[in-house]
Amino acid sequence: MGHLLLLTFTLLSSYFHLLRLVDAQRLFTIRNVTLTIEPGTAVARGTNVTVRCNAVISSSGGEALSREYTIYKDSMKVYTKTSSTAEDLLYPLPDVRVSNTGKYKCEINIEGKQQASEVKKLTVTGLSKPVLHTPNVVVSEQGEVTATCRAPGETGSIYFYFYEDSNVILENQASSNLLETRFHLSRPGIHKIHCTYSVFVMPEVLNSEKSNTVTVSVQELNIAPVMKIFPQSKIYEGDHLTITCSINTSLQSSESVHLYLSQGTQLLSTAATKVNHSLVALVTDPGEFECRAEIGNVAKVSTEKISVTELFSAPTLTMSPAEVFQREYMTLTCKSESYAAERLNRRELTYTLEPPENLLVSRSAGVFTGKALPYDFNYTCVARARGIVKRSETLTVRPKVSVSTPKISVVGRAVLGQPFKILCQSDTGSLPINYTLLKDNAQLSTTSVKQPFEQALFTVTINESDEINKYVCAAKNNHRGHLLSKKINATVIVPLSRASLTVIPTLTEISEGDHLYLICGIKGTPPITFKWYRLGNRQPLLTNTSNINTMDYQVHRLSKEHSGTYYCEAINHANTVVRSEMVTIEVHLALWKKALIGGFCLLVVSVLVVVLVLYFKSKRGRLDRAADSVWSERPPEAASDEVSSVVSSEPDVEYTEVVHPQPVDPARVPLRKGTDTIYSELKNIPQGAADQHDYQGSVEYAELNVEQPEIRHYHPEITKYQDLPAPVDQ
Repeated sequence: MGHLLLLTFTLLSSYFHLLRLVDAQRLFTIRNVTLTIEPGTAVARGTNVTVRCNAVISSSGGEALSREYTIYKDSMKVYTKTSSTAEDLLYPLPDVRVSNTGKYKCEINIEGKQQASEVKKLTVTGLSKPVLHTPNVVVSEQGEVTATCRAPGETGSIYFYFYEDSNVILENQASSNLLETRFHLSRPGIHKIHCTYSVFVMPEVLNSEKSNTVTVSVQELNIAPVMKIFPQSKIYEGDHLTITCSINTSLQSSESVHLYLSQGTQLLSTAATKVNHSLVALVTDPGEFECRAEIGNVAKVSTEKISVTELFSAPTLTMSPAEVFQREYMTLTCKSESYAAERLNRRELTYTLEPPENLLVSRSAGVFTGKALPYDFNYTCVARARGIVKRSETLTVRPKVSVSTPKISVVGRAVLGQPFKILCQSDTGSLPINYTLLKDNAQLSTTSVKQPFEQALFTVTINESDEINKYVCAAKNNHRGHLLSKKINATVIVPLSRASLTVIPTLTEISEGDHLYLICGIKGTPPITFKWYRLGNRQPLLTNTSNINTMDYQVHRLSKEHSGTYYCEAINHANTVVRSEMVTIEVHLALWKKALIGGFCLLVVSVLVVVLVLYFKSKRGRLDRAADSVWSERPPEAASDEVSSVVSSEPDVEYTEVVHPQPVDPARVPLRKGTDTIYSELKNIPQGAADQHDYQGSVEYAELNVEQPEIRHYHPEITKYQDLPAPVDQ
């Protein structure tokens, strides 16, 4: 039996395990979720609307899956339902109102898998007409009106408004579709009341039409305040007034009555049944009095006006003279222009000045004299008569300051021959101030300074430097005489002229290695800015400012590269540029270089002379030997040759001139400048006469231009034939 039970349990366990495996392996997918609103998305109030949610699901099993549906309105959850069927979810909205307007959405959840539909908006139009009800249509003046406004069938957030004609009496929000409230009506009589409501459908506000109109009658309370004023006429300033405020009523009310007496906005007195008040009449006080009776929220008012005649006018305070200078005498006059002669004698009027420390003395009624203070001061006149006190407007006395001795100066710089401005100015003095420029006590021009920022400027031109010291200015701002300034003391700038450039050393003595000074001189007023230029360069070689009229530019250890054309420019505060003439500088060779070159040249010449002397000496020796050979005595057989030479052609003659630069022996022979001519005769042997000894010779002339001792050469006749050159066989 136990085995059977064990077998049965095992089979059942296997079965249920297989079922779980099948369920676990079942697959599904949410294909689509759709939301629709029936019969449409825009409906009128009272329509039955259905929100339908349809889900298309594909699964591997045959059984329907458990589905959880959720409906949202304006992102807020409004409905939830779980279903195991594939049927659509229906969310009914019966007899819809505008509060049902909103955006709807459906969401489905299956085993943690979610999907939502698109959003659809439902719009409901039309509000029901509100209904106003009041239980009592007749109320007393102090009573309250009870009213109820209802919005039939409406839901949601509703605001109710109550109106009297077109004026809002009250407004409030209700959690339901009706509101009951109480309020007071302002005055007795017939009042027409209606109500409206508004429904808030975010983000819109929908307003209803007007409700029915209810007429409410308000009955006036039998209560009246009474006010009496004594005296009632011909009231003058200073008269004593007595005022009473009371109430006349037959009303039997549990609420107490309060009386208030006021003049303008000032509350004079208050009481429960009657008010008594006394005061002095003043023309400046408001002439209207009010007696006010209040019971609950009801107020009754009685007003009275009085006319107060002025006893005397407010005084006026004046000063003479109209303008006064510090510590000068002045007079203040205080006076009331009018007074009630039937009530007041002018002698009863007294005048005083405030504050008491004014330091002025009363000379007569309302007349005060004294010296003006050295600073501004406020004065007020006080007039008194029969207890009435009146004050004048405050008079501020601003004593003027006498002008101080003016100072004269040049604005900027005074340049000779150019217009410049002269400033005349006083350190102290009340405006306006008249300034006059004078030259040698003669008035040139006058100007008036009326504003603090203005200046007295005069434009002048001078042609001589000392002419500027002739100017003075005068200042005046009162009835006194002018105050003269000192003579102007300023430096006159003379424009530059006559620029010159001086070169040291002189132009002909400038050599390499020298120290060069280019001195720029100018006429005019320093400080002067000098600039040195080299032609071809835009930038100056040197710029310097000097308080004297000359300045130099120095070049140390000159070289050939410093050769060029130079000039200088100068400018001072007259802003006129002056340029010197151009100077061309040529740097010569240094003295030691010249000496070296001269020595070298002398050495070269000496060498050449020695070479030439040696050369001519050697050549002269050869010529002497040749002459000795040509003019030597001939042999006896030469006579026959002379016969044959007669018939031959003339011998050829060659002349040679030799110049000797110096004598051969100046110590032994006197010098003579001339030409020595050496004649050499050479005889040419004709062809075919080799066996003959007749020669026709040629003569060679050598002419020597030398400075040497006169030498005469005596050549003996050629007598030997062996001295002649041997004939050459052809």
